[in-house]
Amino acid sequence: MARVDPKAVLEGRVPGRPPIGLIVGLSISSVCALVALGTDALYGGAGFWAGLVLAFVPIPLLVALVLTLDRLEPEPPRMLVFAFMWGAGVAVLGALVFNTLGMLYVTVPVFGEDEAHFVSATFGAPLVEETLKGAVLFGMLWFRRNEIDGFVDGIIYAAMVGFGFAMMENVTYYTRAFNESGTDGLQAIFILRGIIAPFSHPLFTSMTGLGVAWAATHRRGRFAVPVLGLLAAMLLHGLWNGATSFGLGGLAIVYVLDFFVLIALVVLILVERRATVGRIETYLPMYASTGLVTPADVHMLRGMHTRRAARRWARTVGGAGAARAMTDYQLAATELALLHKRAERGVVDPRWFEARRDALLGLMSMARRAFLRTPPQNAPPWALQTPSGFMPPPPAGGPPPDPRW
Repeated sequence: MARVDPKAVLEGRVPGRPPIGLIVGLSISSVCALVALGTDALYGGAGFWAGLVLAFVPIPLLVALVLTLDRLEPEPPRMLVFAFMWGAGVAVLGALVFNTLGMLYVTVPVFGEDEAHFVSATFGAPLVEETLKGAVLFGMLWFRRNEIDGFVDGIIYAAMVGFGFAMMENVTYYTRAFNESGTDGLQAIFILRGIIAPFSHPLFTSMTGLGVAWAATHRRGRFAVPVLGLLAAMLLHGLWNGATSFGLGGLAIVYVLDFFVLIALVVLILVERRATVGRIETYLPMYASTGLVTPADVHMLRGMHTRRAARRWARTVGGAGAARAMTDYQLAATELALLHKRAERGVVDPRWFEARRDALLGLMSMARRAFLRTPPQNAPPWALQTPSGFMPPPPAGGPPPDPRW
């Protein structure tokens, strides 16, 4: 029997097929990022290196914080990297070009030198930058729609795009601050952009992410809602940029507004996670007849702490291979529940549903066999008194399995 590729099954792609689109996209994004960095290095002098280091320093922590919200059904790392690089490359270089051309040929000739910077920052830059950042999300909606299972996915991808864009933009801001005001100016701008408000760009683009996620998981509003999300991203971005012209009072109002938007996004993520758990409890019991899942296993799948306990147990009884098998089982079961969510909303082709369902069940079966080949000496901790799909079935006509298995 041909070996199943767990990653390909979970990502819904053909095993072994070279991701040509991903390779091309990453290559183009990387070239754009290098061009943007080269421009900063050419004109930035010594301040460029200080700006580059400070722009990168908070990124690993910020990305880690966002990805903690995506543990129940984590997105493919390659797609997350692509979203980040699009923001750091294509979006940044495109914004540099279009914002510069807009200043030279539109805002300065129309509004004059004094007003041009305010108009460009408040209206022009949000339109250009959010369109460029959102382009990758609209591309995913067109080419990788099935990768977006809900609002959490839209927020996560939008945040990665925003972090990439913010990192590269900060290089420019930090370089300029160092060259104009020395270390004092650099320190002030780093505290503002790197510590106080590091989530600004991810927050803006999350509005587009919400719209795209709606379109991927609903039949109604598939065209209007993503456009509304993009407009909301431009509005938040414009309010942020325009507030600098109204002193500390304007900044305080925008900070409070963005704080409440951030809280609302976190609440939305928690609510959707709870809904996913509810779907696991609703849909997975119907597969009890396959022997792949029991009520005890559903209980294990419903919480992050019980999932961690299951992976620890798997590593104890079978080493790293068994731990990977348990992870595959958990992710496949979650994807199966989310697949039913798509069917429930009528946004999935019936033939694709059947093929995807069978592939996920096949992965769950393969993961389960990793344990049954060498039966564990102790019962899974979530099924001490009840059967589990990870315990050998009792002999025909024989007594139930010993709970000490």
